[in-house]
Amino acid sequence: MYENYFGLKEKPFSLSPDTQYFFCHEGQQQALNTLLIALESGEGFVKVVGEVGTGKTLLCRELLNRLDTQRFYTAYVPNPYLSPSGLRMAIGAELGISSNKLQDHNRLVNHIYERLIELSTSGKQVVLCLDEVQAMPDKTLEALRLLTNLETEKRKLLQVVLFGQPELDKKLNEPHIRQLRQRIVYSVHLGALDIQRVAGYVRHRLSVAGYKGEFLFSRPAVNQLYRASRGVPRLINILCGKSMLVAYGKGDSVISPQHVSAAAEDTEGLDPISFLEWHGVDVVIILSLCCFALAVASWWMSLQ
Repeated sequence: MYENYFGLKEKPFSLSPDTQYFFCHEGQQQALNTLLIALESGEGFVKVVGEVGTGKTLLCRELLNRLDTQRFYTAYVPNPYLSPSGLRMAIGAELGISSNKLQDHNRLVNHIYERLIELSTSGKQVVLCLDEVQAMPDKTLEALRLLTNLETEKRKLLQVVLFGQPELDKKLNEPHIRQLRQRIVYSVHLGALDIQRVAGYVRHRLSVAGYKGEFLFSRPAVNQLYRASRGVPRLINILCGKSMLVAYGKGDSVISPQHVSAAAEDTEGLDPISFLEWHGVDVVIILSLCCFALAVASWWMSLQ
């Protein structure tokens, strides 16, 4: 709707995990490097934990794109709500096992093992990425652990990368899952962006979408965006998209704090304190003035 108005070839703040919009700042680069090094080692589980909206799925997609297809065979299971047999079928399908063998539940583990041996013999290292693992049933996690027991004398046949929210750490601390926790060799934590990275993130997405003018968001608007989103990329995307829509509707060419505030007021799940403003004056200044006024009033009363 507003793409032509701002000189864009597409919407820059879509929530889809499009890897061309991957913003490789220091934190993301470190996380990606850790994953690549971990998979080079060829052993154990790797865990990636981050709050909702911090870019876990996009990092997963970027990782899958970065792995050398000559060396790695990748599998991706996005649905965590699977029974043990459902997980085995999903993994078998990702490994290219024929449908008739997938229905053979009694021998499915054997079919998976045979396929892993086949891939290993051809020089392929199999990497399985699982998303939203904090929601995976305990019995399914145990079935996953047992699958990683499949190995030759020299190497594991299946490496697993677990992506999940902080609840995954709580789940892995349960005593009955300790065997899986002990197999986690590398752990990665994804955090929110600081205010400088928020500005870089917005610039990057606008640039990828074809924007070529002066930075579309004023500095006060970026500050407001940071306060409202708390640096969470998904919330930044939502607020930027809505802010641009508000500016477009008003015929404005630069995104202001007022546009961001209007977007924040229309977005659920935000802390209202984080985006309060009064005619562009920061809340901290307002509160400081209120405290000063109260102090003066108290002093004046003491003189009476």
